[in-house]
Amino acid sequence: MEDALKRALGTAVLRPTGHTGGGCISQGRSYDTDHGRVFVKSNSRSEARRMFEGEMASLEAILKTQTIKVPKPLKVVDLPGGSTAFVMEHLEMGGLNRHSALLGTQLADLHLHNQQLGEKLKKEGSTVGKGQGQTEVQFVAQFGFHTVTCCGYLPQVNDWQSDWVTFFARQRIQPQMDMVEKKSGDREARELWAQLQLKIPSLFCNVEIIPALLHGDLWGGNVAEDDSGPIIFDPASFYGHSDSSCPIVCMRAMLTAELESRQENYITGTVRRGLDLLFFFTE
Repeated sequence: MEDALKRALGTAVLRPTGHTGGGCISQGRSYDTDHGRVFVKSNSRSEARRMFEGEMASLEAILKTQTIKVPKPLKVVDLPGGSTAFVMEHLEMGGLNRHSALLGTQLADLHLHNQQLGEKLKKEGSTVGKGQGQTEVQFVAQFGFHTVTCCGYLPQVNDWQSDWVTFFARQRIQPQMDMVEKKSGDREARELWAQLQLKIPSLFCNVEIIPALLHGDLWGGNVAEDDSGPIIFDPASFYGHSDSSCPIVCMRAMLTAELESRQENYITGTVRRGLDLLFFFTE
């Protein structure tokens, strides 16, 4: 593994720091290299490359907004024996504590970023730049993402759709219901879902939903902080309704007030919130 990483990173030095980490499904370790310290996640499952490529694309998208801190993604590397590694910037971080309120503010900034780009577009032109020498960020008018992302190993269908109701029903809940029926044979759930689909559009009547870039898998285990502020990681991003990210935030009670105060289009209706929860209850 280390020889493959050295070649991929163009470094003669790859020295373990003793710092280990990782989540429920991948192993993680930090290394010192010629170019600085990196954190490497590795996984031997066949789905690992797809999972890591989605995570890398998600981190890149969030990083470009300059709204909230994430580890800078570097490279996805194929390892001998069929394993895959994902190399990213090493960040010194601990559990979320002092910066909870700031996390709420910065998440609101992230969710509002695309909307603000759209407003700026109307005034200045078709592409909004982030400054000299930096990557341009374009307004996204549809719901979805340019690649598959994963919640754990579970792939998320992110094909672009022009409206939120279609995206949510077809590409979030429908795959889950298909999985429920396949695993349990629960046809009653499918019949109830067919009835609910007819009612979903009425829940969003007269609501303008502008695609917001979301973390996509935001819960207590994917949030941390350093001295400068909060850090989020392990994303499964897509452009969606900003309200849909709230049900899985374990610390939701301390975030909601911040989000509501920052987002004019933040939707707090309990019917819609229950609808969003349906995705996670069927996962």
